[in-house]
Amino acid sequence: MSSLENVLYFQAGLGVLPNMFLLLFYTFISLGHRPKPMDPISCQLTLVHIILFFTGENIWLANIFESLNINNDIKCKAILYTSRVMRGLSICITCVLSVFQAVTISPSTSLLAKFKQKLKKYMINALFYIWFFNLSVCSNMLFYVGGFTNVSETKQVKVTKSCSLFPMNYIIRGLIIILSTSRDVFFIAVMLTTSAYMVIILHRHQRQCKHLHHISNMLASPEKKATQTILLLVVFFVVMYWVDFIISLTTLLLWIYDPVVLTAQRFVMYTYPTITPLVQIISDRRIITVLKNLQSKCH
Repeated sequence: MSSLENVLYFQAGLGVLPNMFLLLFYTFISLGHRPKPMDPISCQLTLVHIILFFTGENIWLANIFESLNINNDIKCKAILYTSRVMRGLSICITCVLSVFQAVTISPSTSLLAKFKQKLKKYMINALFYIWFFNLSVCSNMLFYVGGFTNVSETKQVKVTKSCSLFPMNYIIRGLIIILSTSRDVFFIAVMLTTSAYMVIILHRHQRQCKHLHHISNMLASPEKKATQTILLLVVFFVVMYWVDFIISLTTLLLWIYDPVVLTAQRFVMYTYPTITPLVQIISDRRIITVLKNLQSKCH
């Protein structure tokens, strides 16, 4: 298991550094310059991913709790609850990013065009509601998770090295599965719908501009690049999500938690927040410009 845990440490380090860079960049842009409409959403997604890494088992936050001699029950509830909330927020904010990009690039004749003027207001409301929603939906973790004692005596199921899931009756377990699955399926369906809509718009734009060679540079516009980036993130997220979901659902239904399977699941769960900042950095011209300026100053 040590080699697998080392892979998680390496993955966490690889994910945290670019996410921290992006968080600083978006904060600087928001305070000192006029941010793009999508910047506050991207900033929140980056923050969520950083917290998700820090709440990983045997990673920084768990070790900090240990060094402070905090009660194991409180530690387990705090870490697993926060981790579950951040996972839900990652789904929801990615969905919001996809929806608002679809609104941004929608033609003036479409039904979505009327929302463009109030995009900032809707964005703030949407982010507030999804934070409240996820904090509420994941509250069951505060009651059914605690410090691991002895499986044979208490029928607890070990979910991490030091935490366990308490027994719950089939009705409660079924309700939790239905609620979390319904949330995920809804947001993924919205993501895929808006992604299909954006693909159609890009295809129409490309077809209209195909015969106009002198404006071919429009096809590489910031709006198109931003849309392609979000489409890439959505597709990658959906693939990683379903792999993670199948593992989670199987272990919850069978009430079996294997350390190797859990490590593999965490690796899959952290893959999206690891890849996301790298894709955003490569795709954002502003970041490339900043990095080039820093490189020229260093030389």
